[in-house]
Amino acid sequence: MLIDDRTTRAGLSLGGGAYVMWGLLPLYLKLLESVPPPQVVAHRVVWSLIMVALIVFFTRRIAALRQAARGRTLLLLATSALLISINWLVYIWAVQHNHVLEASLGYFITPLVNVGLGILILKERLRRWQMVSVAVASVGVVIAAVGGQALWISFTLAATFGLYGLIRKIAAIEALEGLTVETLLLMPVALAVLGYASTTGTGAFGNSTVLDIFLIGAGAVTAAPLLMFAAAARRLQYSTIGLLQYIAPSIMFLEAMFVFHEPVQTKQFLVFGLIWTGCAIYAWDSLRAARKTASTSA
Repeated sequence: MLIDDRTTRAGLSLGGGAYVMWGLLPLYLKLLESVPPPQVVAHRVVWSLIMVALIVFFTRRIAALRQAARGRTLLLLATSALLISINWLVYIWAVQHNHVLEASLGYFITPLVNVGLGILILKERLRRWQMVSVAVASVGVVIAAVGGQALWISFTLAATFGLYGLIRKIAAIEALEGLTVETLLLMPVALAVLGYASTTGTGAFGNSTVLDIFLIGAGAVTAAPLLMFAAAARRLQYSTIGLLQYIAPSIMFLEAMFVFHEPVQTKQFLVFGLIWTGCAIYAWDSLRAARKTASTSA
């Protein structure tokens, strides 16, 4: 059954909004520049859990949560929680230390990681133009790796988020329940971090009303785009989601240049140009294949 126009428009609004929020996230994190990254991650966990727990309660999905979060699924979510916490920690550190450019490169590389994991783990096959797109983007990655600085940021972000996406794909649980379990599993560590900061007098919370509001808001800016993305994924074709995913790193790239004034070398323009070209080819081929499939179904 084809997705109707109204559903598609809603999906595009939700998906586009989620990726725009992720793209603008460095601007928000810069407001928390005085807070050590572990504390920022801890506050994201605490306030995100409160938000998603309230949604689970008022939508009466507690029973579904209990039924899904057990056995193999619980083990997978424990792994995904570890991966996303590392991803958040590195990402926040990168923004606070003026490495937004490397962070954006990491999220441009993530689709390549997804393709590689799909081939190796899920035994997926690539079409001809998809192989061309991966080859073009891979050349950019190789050039970036030769003599690059702080590329550990890019590769750590790409690897952790790629593996996170794979685990969430195979885990038998919905997005809201999965996020709830992940943050619940991370809660003891988050409370330990905040407790240690409080006892040593290094805690950021409680010193400034404005800063406290921003720390509490970190929960909303963490959970909201994840939930919007989950809603969009149910309304859009996978190829369309693939096209939207380049919005966030593109916004981050522009922020790095024009807002944070990070130096951009000629080599970096070449690298991003090759990766953008590869992404464009991949998106074009995915849309072409989707239209062909829709035409055949009709």
